[in-house]
Amino acid sequence: MKDFNKTLDKYGTKIENEINKFFKKKISESTKYNEFIVKVYNELKKYVLRKGKRLASCSTLLVYKGYKGKIDKKILDVCVGIELYRHSILIHDDLIDMDDLRRGGLAFHKIFEDVSDRFGNGTAVFSGNILYSLSLELILNSEFDINLKNGVISLINSDYCNVNESQILDLLFEFKEPDVDEWYQMASKRAASLFRATMLSGAILAEVSEDEIELLKEIATNIGYSFDIQDDIIGTFSTDEEYGRPTIGDIVLGKKPLHIIYALKNAPDMKSRILKEILKNKNPAEDDIEIAKMIIRKYGLENARDKSKKHAENAIKLIHKTRMNNETKDFFINFINYITESLDWYKSNNPTI
Repeated sequence: MKDFNKTLDKYGTKIENEINKFFKKKISESTKYNEFIVKVYNELKKYVLRKGKRLASCSTLLVYKGYKGKIDKKILDVCVGIELYRHSILIHDDLIDMDDLRRGGLAFHKIFEDVSDRFGNGTAVFSGNILYSLSLELILNSEFDINLKNGVISLINSDYCNVNESQILDLLFEFKEPDVDEWYQMASKRAASLFRATMLSGAILAEVSEDEIELLKEIATNIGYSFDIQDDIIGTFSTDEEYGRPTIGDIVLGKKPLHIIYALKNAPDMKSRILKEILKNKNPAEDDIEIAKMIIRKYGLENARDKSKKHAENAIKLIHKTRMNNETKDFFINFINYITESLDWYKSNNPTI
């Protein structure tokens, strides 16, 4: 895990430096237009540069370096675009999930709510759209061959559609009881789609073969499934300090991540009914939340954890088959091991009923 974080810190800092330069220029240009829009761009700059792992953009950069053996200015420009793209999704995600915080700071829709809730929400919608537009502009203006840039833009645009489709299903699952196959249907266009977009962007720009692209697709899909399962489990069982924003949101909203789907399926009828009632209540009491967590932990956590580990194992086997350099292979393998190790922690450090 140490090497994984060191790599992210090393390359994430390079990308953050470029993000800072980009927004400095954008803010300067906006002074000729409108004072309030300058404020919006300043807030976007602070939001994007909040402390984070830069996993999306580093995935693009490291895949590119894994085949090309170098980092250049043009890939850093694309990585800024990838980072803005990722944050365009996060702004909208926090708004729909009614989250107040993101990485220890206010969710973007909360920043402008001093005017009114409607204004804060509306500004978040439009600001997310702006980041998406800017991300494509950065990729298009990079110095790569136009055919390569078109391939990446097509990929990102397709992923943006995929992510929005998955978010609709995720929202729908709050009001119905999906099965495991339906969860995978939704998840195939969530983190799995994002990892495919970011990793394949680096591969396309590195001009790798179609066989290698197909291999990376399968790797990214398995990493995405493993990551999604882990992230949802952490969102249920971690503390607010560990997660960087309030936890237990899935229970409060009645969401159905994989570990909850398994709990509803595997729990005895009485406990399954109790869990269903708690999930239906949009303002459950603290004691009810703890009861829900205990049921989920006993009847759903193990199955979801095993699925995540299986996807992790598949990804690692496939990574060894690629022609990426050892640094990039080691990065993704260390990241995958971090996912599975964190799941072991939540299994061993929580009581059961």
